[in-house]
Amino acid sequence: MGNQTGGAPVSDAPLHIAVLMGGWANEREVSLMSGNGVADALESKGHRTTRIDMGRDVAAKISEAQPDVVFNALHGVPGEDGSVQGMLDLMGIAYTHSGVATSVIAIDKQLTKLVLQPHGIPFPGGRIVSSEEIFERDPLARPYVLKPVNEGSSVGVAIVTDESNYGNPIGRDAAGPWQDFAELLAEPFIRGRELTTAVIDGPDGARALGVTELVIEHGFYDYEHKYTEGRTQHVCPAQIPPEIAALCEQYALKAHEVLGCKGTSRTDFRWDDEQGEDGLFVLETNTQPGMTPLSLVPEQARHAGITYPDLCDMIVREAIRVHAAKGAKATGGADG
Repeated sequence: MGNQTGGAPVSDAPLHIAVLMGGWANEREVSLMSGNGVADALESKGHRTTRIDMGRDVAAKISEAQPDVVFNALHGVPGEDGSVQGMLDLMGIAYTHSGVATSVIAIDKQLTKLVLQPHGIPFPGGRIVSSEEIFERDPLARPYVLKPVNEGSSVGVAIVTDESNYGNPIGRDAAGPWQDFAELLAEPFIRGRELTTAVIDGPDGARALGVTELVIEHGFYDYEHKYTEGRTQHVCPAQIPPEIAALCEQYALKAHEVLGCKGTSRTDFRWDDEQGEDGLFVLETNTQPGMTPLSLVPEQARHAGITYPDLCDMIVREAIRVHAAKGAKATGGADG
């Protein structure tokens, strides 16, 4: 039987896991791939799963399923912004990945920057601009990047250069994120290389899994490159100087810790290799990285000796541990 009151087992016993996927965000199809992959992996470990496609009746479906724990395989809003996390907290159900406060901060790129920069984590400059503003003048010197403040998977990212077809200033009718978002984050374009580092929680604490370089023949690491097989080469481990790899792991671990991430996270970087250590910048930290066959966290885990089923199982066990600790603290049984 499932348990919604914090009494889910923390042993190695098989569990009943509701895998929450799909939804109505821009990343719905990726979430379905993640969720089904996770469910297959967990079943291979002997667990029982209930696959739930996120809808407005999601609370009723979870209550009916009575799971021991929910594996949150949603991407974007409302699965990654604290909404679903708050619902599950109110229901008293253990769930994977980060909690409400962390999710609210991390999905907002500008808020993430404000939280992490004081801890010595470097970000590109930039500011929030209105879409109306960019039709009058460039907010930054070209080249620069415009991106939605709270979308994942590089949804709606535009690189504005002197050679781009957007116009100068950007035309109202030009295709780009300004068509869909009233506000955008404008940042200087960092030339160089795309790097990423996954962090996973375990019994002995959080650890970085390594550094992957994303090599793209044309363009940048956008939604299509992320989820279309063959469009991007993953070099794992990245062929970069050891001091840069160490910095990536250090910054990713620090971001995971300061933001309060749980289960797993992935921090993305741009590195201007002509500038050495001064050319490394964090772009964002993902609290619910993709878990598709093409995804970076499973790939780095494999390189670290962790199979995909074991990775999914580790994330679930950590969720139960976190939930049990929260319950103990709430009743005065943890830290007094």
